[in-house]
Amino acid sequence: MILYMRLLDAARDGADWREAFQILFGLDPDLDPERSRLMHDAHLARARWMSDQGYRELVRESQREA
Repeated sequence: MILYMRLLDAARDGADWREAFQILFGLDPDLDPERSRLMHDAHLARARWMSDQGYRELVRESQREA
């Protein structure tokens, strides 16, 4: 969750995806730019999904377990 929050913050602030990727994932995006971009974008898409609707599913699941 922390990673997703930081990705969302970086995107909101207009941070360069390469810098965010290097800081958040600890990997050098210049070593494999295409794969790095795909990884960044996939995680960002999931973070956006979680913040828009995914959290509702987590709440529903936790209510069923209680």
